[in-house]
Amino acid sequence: MTTIGPPLGLLAELTHRCPLQCGYCSNPVELLKANRELDTGTWVDTFEQAAQLGILQIHLSGGEPTLRPDLDRLIACLSDNGVYTNLITAAVTVTRDKLESYKQAGLDHIQVSFQGARPETTELVGHYKNAHVKKRQVAQWARELELPLTINAPIHKLNIEEVPEFVELALELDAERLEIANVQYYGWAYLNRAALLPDYDAVMRQVDYVERIREELTGILNIDFVTPDYYADYPKPCMGGWASDAFMITPDGHVLPCHAAQSITSLSLDKVTDKPLRDIWETSEAFNRYRGFEWMPEPCRSCERKEIDFGGCRCQAFAMTGDAAATDPTCIKSPYHDRLRELPAAESIRKRMIGGARELEKA
Repeated sequence: MTTIGPPLGLLAELTHRCPLQCGYCSNPVELLKANRELDTGTWVDTFEQAAQLGILQIHLSGGEPTLRPDLDRLIACLSDNGVYTNLITAAVTVTRDKLESYKQAGLDHIQVSFQGARPETTELVGHYKNAHVKKRQVAQWARELELPLTINAPIHKLNIEEVPEFVELALELDAERLEIANVQYYGWAYLNRAALLPDYDAVMRQVDYVERIREELTGILNIDFVTPDYYADYPKPCMGGWASDAFMITPDGHVLPCHAAQSITSLSLDKVTDKPLRDIWETSEAFNRYRGFEWMPEPCRSCERKEIDFGGCRCQAFAMTGDAAATDPTCIKSPYHDRLRELPAAESIRKRMIGGARELEKA
C-alpha cells in the first residue's frame, strides 16, 4: 500500500495566452482560450485549499501569467496563506509598475526566461521584437526591488552553443540561479523536433562545460542542469515520482500529476470545480495509477534504481510505446531504448549511439 503524504509544490498555469511563439513550448498543442480560464474567485479558493493541503511553494506560470489582470490579487492570496510564490514569466509584458505591485502583494521570487543569450536568438525563437532588451530590463528591475532572480534558459539546437553566454548573462544580471533546461520533446517541441534537436557532439560539449563551470561558480551562481533524455542511459525522476510531492493545475482547472499528463489519453482527470483539491490528491484514479512501485512492470519492479528514478516519465513512455506503464524508453534496460535514440535526425549520430550501446552490451 502506497503511503500518500502531503504535496509540497504546485505549478499553476494561469493561462495559455502568450505574446511569444516559441517552437518548444511546453503547453499542449491544443491551447485553451481566455474564456475557458478559471476566474479570480475560483483560483483564490483553489489556492486556499492548496495551503490547507500543505503546499509550501506555488509556481505561477502560463503561457504568460502577467497577462492576467488579477495576478497581484492571486499573489496576495498566497502570501496571506503563507505560501512561497515564484513567478515564471517571459517578461516582455511586464512594466515596472506591474512588478512593483507583485512585490507589494507578496511575490517571493521571479524567473525570467531567455530564448537566447544573444538578442538575435531571443527574437528568432520567440518571434517578438526587442524581446531581449525587455527581458534584461525586467531582470534589472527585479534586482532593484530585491526580488531573488532565476534566469531560465531552454536549450535546443538553435542556442546550445550559447550556454557559456547564458552563464555570463546570469552573472551580469546578478541572478541567484540559472536553469539550463534542455528541451523535452513533447507537444510543440516534438512537432518541431527536426529544427530543435541538437546533435550528440553539441550535447556532450554542453555537459562538459556545465560540469566544469558549476564547480567554478559554487557559492556564486547556482546552476541547475536538466539533462536531455534522448542521449541518456537512465531516466530522470519525473516530479520526484508520480504524484509524490507535487502536481499542476491547468488554466481551466484540470488537476494533473505532472505537466504533460493530459497526453496520456487513458487518464481521467478531475477538475477543481468538481472536487475538493484534497480529494483529488488522495483519491483520484489518475493520481493513484502510477504512485509508488506496485504498478511497475519488469525490469523496473526489481531494478535497483526504482527508488532513484521512480520508473522515469510515464508521458514519455506513452508517447514512444503507446503504454504509459511501459519502462521509460530513456532507460538502457528498456526494449524501446533505440526508439528514443532515433529522435535526433542525423543518421551518423544514430549509428554512433547504437554502436556504442552494442559495445556496452559486449562488455
